[in-house]
Amino acid sequence: MPRKSKAELESVGAEAAWYATPEGRRQTQREFERALKEGTLLRSPGSPVPQTDAKVLAELLERAKAKATKAISIRLPIADLERAQRIAAKEGIGYQTVLKRAIRTGLKKVS
Repeated sequence: MPRKSKAELESVGAEAAWYATPEGRRQTQREFERALKEGTLLRSPGSPVPQTDAKVLAELLERAKAKATKAISIRLPIADLERAQRIAAKEGIGYQTVLKRAIRTGLKKVS
């Protein structure tokens, strides 16, 4: 295999850097979801991993979303925040954990 020139290495590095940006990750996610929906998601010829059923991939994607987190900003009444902090102090956990648990419980109850 011939060595790559410095310009080629820089362009490969620039491409890799772009895919590491939020925009690059969103583009990759859109392409993955489109291929999954169209049933055109394939493995590369050199990959030892067999092609996975689209339903299995969709389930895996849903499980990954369930564990993934996203930072948000939310306004709460001070009294509610202080209540969560008191509960957290009693249980020896963080108040954000208490709030996440309360939100999750409320969502399960509503749905």
